[in-house]
Amino acid sequence: MLPLTAVIIDDESSSRNALRQKLISNCPEIKIIDECENGEQGIEVIETKKPDLVFLDVEMPRMNGFVMLQHLINRNFELIFTTAYDHYAIQAIRFSALDYLVKPVEVQDLKIAITKAEEKRQKQPSNERIEILLHNMLLEKNQHHRLAIPTHEGLLFAELSDILYLEAESNYTFIFLTDGRKITVTRTLKDFEELLPAHLFIRIHHSHIINKDHIQKYIRGEGGQVIMKNGTSLYISRRKKDEFLKAIGY
Repeated sequence: MLPLTAVIIDDESSSRNALRQKLISNCPEIKIIDECENGEQGIEVIETKKPDLVFLDVEMPRMNGFVMLQHLINRNFELIFTTAYDHYAIQAIRFSALDYLVKPVEVQDLKIAITKAEEKRQKQPSNERIEILLHNMLLEKNQHHRLAIPTHEGLLFAELSDILYLEAESNYTFIFLTDGRKITVTRTLKDFEELLPAHLFIRIHHSHIINKDHIQKYIRGEGGQVIMKNGTSLYISRRKKDEFLKAIGY
């Protein structure tokens, strides 16, 4: 098997050096073809050398990793983010099925991330996963009102206002839309809870997150029930009741 060609993009030379040495010593399947100290260099190198794998620092001066990705024409590579701390975008990165490593990078974590990147190359186009990330990063900043949802066919872009509620089923989530469609997604309800804007979506039960703009009726009870605009009745757990009532201003 041919080695994976890789580029390291990080503004800190010490981080680049440390990652390079760990790759050389522990990951013979990786061939480092270049290193960059900023996003501008990263764009040029990726477009000209077309690596299989990019290690990309989240935070860099002038142009951070996400802005760099937005400016790329070619996104046909596997991507592993590196970050020095628990960045606000970690959940969006996980949701998009991309990977990240916390600096200083542990060798075992590095090996696992590379193995996962090799496996994902065979399953889902990397540019699709990067597109999911970029759309949902905009969502997190409240600059966008569409959620990029990975499906078996590709990507579904759903307006937040069109989402009635979400329902958990093991490691899957069903998304119910106002037009009657039911979308199955291989993400947990917890993933969506951390990604969707809290001012609009409320978790009322371990099985359900609802869009409060689509509540038609609230029925009091031990936990209570909500009737959604499509007529669906959903129970509110007792421990979620106070949080729900506060969210709807009751």
